[in-house]
Amino acid sequence: MNNTFGTTSPVPFRMKYEDLGRPFTVNVKCNGTYTFRISDPVLFYVNVCGNVSGVFDRKNLDMQIRSEFLDSLNPAFSELSEQGKRYDQLAGGQAYVKDAIKNALASNWENSRGILLTGVFINSSTISDSDLKKIQEYEDKAWLRDPSNAATLLAEAQAEAMKTAAGNSGGAAMGFFGMNLASQAGGMSAQNLYAMGAAQQQAATAQQAASNTWKCACGTDNTGKFCNNCGKAKPAPTGGWKCKCGAENTGKFCAECGAPKPAEDGWNCSCGAVNKGKFCAGCGKQKPASAPLYRCDKCGWEPADPFNPPKFCAECGDPFNDSDIMK
Repeated sequence: MNNTFGTTSPVPFRMKYEDLGRPFTVNVKCNGTYTFRISDPVLFYVNVCGNVSGVFDRKNLDMQIRSEFLDSLNPAFSELSEQGKRYDQLAGGQAYVKDAIKNALASNWENSRGILLTGVFINSSTISDSDLKKIQEYEDKAWLRDPSNAATLLAEAQAEAMKTAAGNSGGAAMGFFGMNLASQAGGMSAQNLYAMGAAQQQAATAQQAASNTWKCACGTDNTGKFCNNCGKAKPAPTGGWKCKCGAENTGKFCAECGAPKPAEDGWNCSCGAVNKGKFCAGCGKQKPASAPLYRCDKCGWEPADPFNPPKFCAECGDPFNDSDIMK
């Protein structure tokens, strides 16, 4: 326990910033502790200390173990990068950091020497000032991609310019004349940017409204639960179901009241298809004659093979017994 480590040279870490429109490769320095145990004493003896005539002490192993642990950070950080993690999440994510490093060490430690990494604690992870400045600059640029945000910044700049112009030694008129020239050279005003932002917001609102619109059989476009023309209810989405409270859903539970999805009529085949006849429409298997079908009586969850349920429900943990047999 309490094996300390620290990176003497930075480790590359590629971070994905979807909101910034580009990834960044930064150099990370980190330090902390790790814990390991001998999981296979025979393998450890054969491949590590079997040829030692005297006492094999921990200090005989520390330097090699620490060196290999540090070497594993590079592939481990690559795995974490693919998972979408950032360098500043390393100190708070002990579980996934340990798993990534454990995967990188598996061939040398667990499979070859019988040594298992059981814990990693990172005290701190930092990047260089230049890397941090680069990310902050792109964060600012990404914020300005919204025309409304850019308009706010431009309006603030114009307000400061007006203050400066009012105190111009050549007179306020000359100061404001210079402001007008600068504005004309820029080719964009705060009003134009605010208008662009409002147009984008309206387009997003219209798109959202269009996605919620449904066409009734009578030909009327509607946004509510019932048709404005003939009063018919909005049809359930494909693959969906309608709850007794009136809400339409696609998941296992109602989004409005939380009620479980009602069981479908028929019998469930081991391939997952629900059937009403004597043979499965999905794979052609014959309907079992007397085997009972199981469904959790607490939450309504149905196992993939309803004829052979697990010991416990995968959704709520309730044990399967005779009360879960579908009537």
